[in-house]
Amino acid sequence: MNESGDYSPADEAASHHHLTIPDDCAGLRLDQALAQLFPAHSRSRLQAWLKAGRVLLDGGRQDAKHRVWGGEMLEVQAAPAPEETAETPEDIPLAVVYEDAHILVIDKPVGLVAHPGSGNWSGTLLNALLHHAPALAAVPRAGIVHRLDKDTSGLLVVAKTLEAQTDLVRQLQARSVRRHYLAVVHGQVTGSGTVEAPIGRHPTQRTRMAVVGAGRPAVTHYAPRERFGHATLVECRLETGRTHQIRVHMAHIGHPLAGDATYGRRKSAVPFLDAFPRQALHAFRLGLLHPASGAELVWESPLPADFEALLARLRREDRA
Repeated sequence: MNESGDYSPADEAASHHHLTIPDDCAGLRLDQALAQLFPAHSRSRLQAWLKAGRVLLDGGRQDAKHRVWGGEMLEVQAAPAPEETAETPEDIPLAVVYEDAHILVIDKPVGLVAHPGSGNWSGTLLNALLHHAPALAAVPRAGIVHRLDKDTSGLLVVAKTLEAQTDLVRQLQARSVRRHYLAVVHGQVTGSGTVEAPIGRHPTQRTRMAVVGAGRPAVTHYAPRERFGHATLVECRLETGRTHQIRVHMAHIGHPLAGDATYGRRKSAVPFLDAFPRQALHAFRLGLLHPASGAELVWESPLPADFEALLARLRREDRA
């Protein structure tokens, strides 16, 4: 049972322990006694159990600093670490654009993380896919072969078989998968161009990516689609697929994405651009060769409402 009182998938793997606090724990704080009685579990996990109400002393909850004196009845409802149950099917709605026996194309909404990881052990695209198509449990990463950032919307393809996954990975490596994005960037982009600059982990800020000499090759093609007073709607085409590639490359040439809290501008001449709650980036077109038939397939996704509203405001401001 989770903190809200609802049962979660992790409860299936939970186990109960009933024991009496031994006399040699007398005088210890409850968290210290737990660490002594459950040495196989980390202190942070034991603290999490305490906070979640999974530890009862004589039938009631106590905080970590409560002293024990021996003889108390201890009940512990253990729970697995989040990463141990990360690949659990979850009934999360998916916008399915195309599906057959080999591939699945999803229109990913803003806020959906691709894979479970630190801070996001559930509620991800992977969890949703395992519920939508349970057979994906037999495919590494539930068939996900490329990702979109949490706050980037749009199209991505998922392989439903090992054969399809191998073929799609080869297409990505051959740079033949066509991935087109629309982005609102700061400043006036006057013409088309290509950014060819290697991307790797930032040398001092490890949660960021950056253009670094020792990075992996990265190529982004861009072209202006619509210009505004202080911003431009650009179309970007990925030739490679590095982490945060478009965001890093556009910032590198002086045109960071509107709303990008990591690579963007904290303050610009247009406050509503700064206030946009996510990076203004949408994967609007995806093209590839079908892994089984070899047919050329292309899908397009309409802009989400928040992106459309941003463009509408930019147009109004331009007319004013």
